[in-house]
Amino acid sequence: MERLRKIGIGMWCLFIAATLSAENAMSPVAPQESPKDTSSGINFSLWKNVATQPTLTTGYTWLNVGALSSMNRLKGFGLNILGATVRTNMSGVQIGGISNMVGEQMKGFQFAGISNMVGENMRGVTFSGLTTIVGDGASGLIVSGATGIVGNAAHGMVLNGIMGITCSNAAGLHLSGIANVTGDSFRGMELAAGVNIAARNMYGVQLAALTNIADSIRGAQIGLVNVASSAKGLQLGLINIYDREMDGVQLGLVNVGPSTRVQFMMFGGNVSKFNLGVRFKGHTCYTILGLGAPHFPLSDKFSASAFYRAGLEKKLFSQLYLSGDMGFRHTETFKNKDIGRPKRLYSLELRANLEYRLLPAMGVFFTAGYGWDRQYNYGGNYDKGVILEGGLVLFKY
Repeated sequence: MERLRKIGIGMWCLFIAATLSAENAMSPVAPQESPKDTSSGINFSLWKNVATQPTLTTGYTWLNVGALSSMNRLKGFGLNILGATVRTNMSGVQIGGISNMVGEQMKGFQFAGISNMVGENMRGVTFSGLTTIVGDGASGLIVSGATGIVGNAAHGMVLNGIMGITCSNAAGLHLSGIANVTGDSFRGMELAAGVNIAARNMYGVQLAALTNIADSIRGAQIGLVNVASSAKGLQLGLINIYDREMDGVQLGLVNVGPSTRVQFMMFGGNVSKFNLGVRFKGHTCYTILGLGAPHFPLSDKFSASAFYRAGLEKKLFSQLYLSGDMGFRHTETFKNKDIGRPKRLYSLELRANLEYRLLPAMGVFFTAGYGWDRQYNYGGNYDKGVILEGGLVLFKY
């Protein structure tokens, strides 16, 4: 009876004690529960030590209601205005206005206005207004207003307003407002407005508004900048970079690999009269970024353009190469608009190129093509015609 009297004082506690004693008397053959599994009843708490279970170190609480509570183990339901600390395991539902802390395992549902902290493993659902921290592994759903941190593996769905960090392996869906960081391998999908980082292998999809980084990617990277040591699948972005090997497709303005040659181009033509460009050249594919001026006849006022081209190249003879590409050009007419020219134009262009390599670091080329100039706010062509160009390629092939 001494153990039961620890539940508290007052008529309510005596009533519970009498009820529990009656139940035990009716079941004399029931197996003896271990202290760990013994129910200690209800914990009403105004503060940690102002409670019906102020010093409980064994057994579990199946109902906890209060302002700020502390208990050995919760196996049931807990509701606190400020929060609660469970020294060992929690299974069930735990709701705190500010924070919830579980020293060991959590199975069930947690909700806190600011933070949820689990010392070891978490299985279930946890919601927090600011931060969730799991010391070991997590399986289920984690939703945090700012940051979610998992010390070991995370499997399931992790949604964070700012950043999600998993120190070991992860699988499932990770969605963060700024960044997802995985210390080892990831299987599934990472989505972030800023950056996705997988320190080792990535199996699935990385989708970010800015940058995706993985040591090895098996799947797809889609973002402004995509970086991988080795890739098998798709890199889609403005800048795509791989360091060791690529078994798949790179689609972007600039595609860079270990065999990529960065070359400088100088050329003139009948469309943009003087042009400077940088070519990123692989074994068969290349992209070109450049600037040119003027776009209109030399007798007009100054105009300038920026262009991008992507194409394929094939060797014909010893030092003679044939290539073809498609391009886009944006032209600013500047003060030419005062004499009736459009304020700006865009052009779609097709080219065929013959290139002869005079030296290991220099070549000459001739281009013939066709282009269509159009206004951004109007239908139809402003101008169209044949493109003729020629110039030099510098730096190592």
